[in-house]
Amino acid sequence: QVQVVESGGGLVQPGGSLKLSCAGSGGTFNDHTIGWFRQAPGEEREFVAQVSSSGRNTDYADSVKGRFAISRNFARFTVYLQMNSLKPGDTAIYSCGVGAELTNSWVYWGQGTQVTVAS
Repeated sequence: QVQVVESGGGLVQPGGSLKLSCAGSGGTFNDHTIGWFRQAPGEEREFVAQVSSSGRNTDYADSVKGRFAISRNFARFTVYLQMNSLKPGDTAIYSCGVGAELTNSWVYWGQGTQVTVAS
């Protein structure tokens, strides 16, 4: 079925920007809502943002509203997460998941990409 691979993470200073990519393959990636999540050491995974299958509807966690932007490129089977004004609290492993609306769940998780915000 669908597989996803995250990329674009790295080390960035506070206030900096980073753009993550979630590339899908092996299935109907473009037919699903795609979400970005993050998990810091010792913390539970938390929702960051999602974009609908149409690309027209987006949703963000309150902690990232106004700073992050999610989008998708259907031709490239890729969902992006543009992260601006990064804070140390944004440090985490960022993963994307494929929405399974019928079961109200997320599936097909990738391995994640590390984002570290530090001076």
